[in-house]
Amino acid sequence: MDDPHANFKAEVACYTAADPMPALRNLSVETGIPVDSLVRYVLVKWTASGSEALLSMGPIVFEQMRQHIARAEAAGDDSARLKAYESLRHMVSWLAQSV
Repeated sequence: MDDPHANFKAEVACYTAADPMPALRNLSVETGIPVDSLVRYVLVKWTASGSEALLSMGPIVFEQMRQHIARAEAAGDDSARLKAYESLRHMVSWLAQSV
């Protein structure tokens, strides 16, 4: 419950349910670019893109952030707000590594 990587782990579980390889193989055939080069491109672009990476994961991450705040405000006490702050701090720290 206090796992600072819980949100990331949930996203990994969600996004690894699909197999990206058929799309990459098709793109490779269409462009003539080897699959391993496309995989490297995707990984480097995502990790180096900063704001693009943040925007691409925005809907899920921002909803999780909103939920932390909503729970804290519903509880209405400093303890809940501190817990939300701590969760948000971990999320922002993780997102900053993408920038």
